[in-house]
Amino acid sequence: MTTAVNNAASSYVYKPTSSLDQKSVAATGSEEAQDRFLKLLVAQLNNQDPMNPMDNAEMTSQIAQINTVTGIQQLNSTVKSMAEQFGGMQLLQSSSLVGRSVLTEGNAMTRVEDTASGVFELSDAATSVKVEVLTPGGVVLDTLQLGALGSGTHGFSWDASQYNNADLRFKVTASNSGTAVESKTFMRDKVVYVGVEGGALSLELEANGAVAYGKIKGVL
Repeated sequence: MTTAVNNAASSYVYKPTSSLDQKSVAATGSEEAQDRFLKLLVAQLNNQDPMNPMDNAEMTSQIAQINTVTGIQQLNSTVKSMAEQFGGMQLLQSSSLVGRSVLTEGNAMTRVEDTASGVFELSDAATSVKVEVLTPGGVVLDTLQLGALGSGTHGFSWDASQYNNADLRFKVTASNSGTAVESKTFMRDKVVYVGVEGGALSLELEANGAVAYGKIKGVL
């Protein structure tokens, strides 16, 4: 008569059941986790019921699961390393911006001797574009009628010879057949230094302070 051997290990598959176990498994490296799994699998095979052996599909599934977890951990490590290297390269390349002028959001005009200039962007084509030159307090000094302009970036200049204060502002009003067209104003600023803030490249500007690199409209 054949006696079936019942062993608790015959149906044992390691699964973390508590938050402590899950944290412990997550904390182990991929190699250690794989080694632990293989030892458990060998123990399971050695102690399985000969009358009811482990199903091949089940064993293959378990091996595939540990390989998937190991692969994801290795991929995460590789991506993290690449991101750090890319960040370092980006910082090194961006160091050439120090001392140069860039365009960032703002409505301050740039004055060179007796000429003041500004830059703005239209979200859509406009049949009428008006630019108001302002004092820092919002007093209108002059109004420029630029007529019809297409979507995109545009520049303008103004004779500032009659205004001694170098601090000038501007406001853009655009419309297309009576419908308002969205606009953004940009100002010129100088890069003091570059750095990384929260994992993202940041530029320290002379007038605007820290500005994310993605918010820079252009380099002059």
